[in-house]
Amino acid sequence: MSHKNEIFKEDRTARLTILIDPKKKKSFEDLCERLDTTPSQAIRQMIRDLLIKYEISWDTTEANHLKR
Repeated sequence: MSHKNEIFKEDRTARLTILIDPKKKKSFEDLCERLDTTPSQAIRQMIRDLLIKYEISWDTTEANHLKR
């Protein structure tokens, strides 16, 4: 499924701080290394995938809402 938000370049960033079990963090970092990606890149991709799954727009020119 193609999603129009995939074409927007993310030119600004905001910090997201999470608390996670240290063992899960280490396992996640190890996995990211094996996948040749950074934890930040992996988290950003997971967020994009979740937004697409629930059809939530993140285009700042549109209202962010569930499509009906």
